[in-house]
Amino acid sequence: MQVVNIRQLKTNPSVALREAKRELMMVTNRDKPDALLVSMEQLSGIPNLEQVRLVLGVAMFRDKLLSLAAAAKVAGKSLSEMLTLVSNMGIPVVDYSEEEAAAEAAFAEKWINERQAQQAIKAA
Repeated sequence: MQVVNIRQLKTNPSVALREAKRELMMVTNRDKPDALLVSMEQLSGIPNLEQVRLVLGVAMFRDKLLSLAAAAKVAGKSLSEMLTLVSNMGIPVVDYSEEEAAAEAAFAEKWINERQAQQAIKAA
């Protein structure tokens, strides 16, 4: 296991990421262990890795740490698969206030009406 301090990590994160592909990296903060940097490639020997990635992706999306697209990449799923999965789990895909939802609905309605008007003009 290699050790990198937080200052080194901030200075050159690509070196730490490259090294993490070969072995675990302990990140220290003020000479105390603070985090463990593990490459996803190193996890390839874990039984049920697909389920681990799926749970990690769903949890990170649920906790608003990742977007749906980023969570889908972590989970190894397509965006549409991830959308269906989290929806079936009852995890909200969007988190709008009433005002934001009303504004989005009004915008969508306006857009649809404009498209219909353009198509009517083209048809005439």
